[in-house]
Amino acid sequence: MPTVTSADGTQIAYSRIGSGPALVLVDGALCYRTSTPNDDLAKALSDRFTVYTFDRRGRGESGDTSPYEVEREIEDIAALAKEAGGEIGLYGISSGAALVLEAAHHGVSVQKVAVYEPPFVVDSSRKRVPADYQAKLEAAIAAGKPGDAIKTFMVEGVGLPALMVLMMRLMPAWPRMKRVAHTLAYDARIMDDNQAGRPLPEGRWSGITVPTLIIDGGKSPAWMRNGVAAAAKQLPHADYRTLPGQTHLVKTAALAPVLAEFFATN
Repeated sequence: MPTVTSADGTQIAYSRIGSGPALVLVDGALCYRTSTPNDDLAKALSDRFTVYTFDRRGRGESGDTSPYEVEREIEDIAALAKEAGGEIGLYGISSGAALVLEAAHHGVSVQKVAVYEPPFVVDSSRKRVPADYQAKLEAAIAAGKPGDAIKTFMVEGVGLPALMVLMMRLMPAWPRMKRVAHTLAYDARIMDDNQAGRPLPEGRWSGITVPTLIIDGGKSPAWMRNGVAAAAKQLPHADYRTLPGQTHLVKTAALAPVLAEFFATN
């Protein structure tokens, strides 16, 4: 298992596949290598790129160091970029998309950035994420109740009905999610106040000076698409694209060609 050492000494486990320009893929909440759509995406892109996937800190085979700060995850991506030889293409999905924007904004060496559906809540088209959302996550984790943290995330963060989440407890994926439920508080920190039902701050990612592709799915809910469109307006060099028929659970066959074209074009 290859690893890189982040700035605070944390070991970050990664996988590499393919050949060509370096492209790093960043997971959203509850995902890690062997339990992520980015594994299939990496395979689909490996004929044109050297694709890096990794376990975000606290997940899978990566280490974790307290106290958590978003800056540490940015440093993790910077360590991977150095391992990959310098400037990279950088892609993220969901809260991983928000992390990618933060990394690029704060100076990680990137050539291009692409994100899929960062879950910003910028208006009243859905119920805003409660102000005590992160505190609830941290309390559940501190009490040794990862299932309660997942429920809080799914109901208050994602907006799923509580009954649907109750049924999820019977699914094979539930134990895998419980193993990394403590990192939900990390994702909440990354999202910060960008799920509060207010417009995104002007110049929020003014430090991103490279070409950026921001994508949503044509069948995703209005609140999600509104947030993506609002983010596109805040990005200095953004191209906004919608994938017809796709939702937040985007299909690799629809996404991979779009990313390949974007990252391959000079």
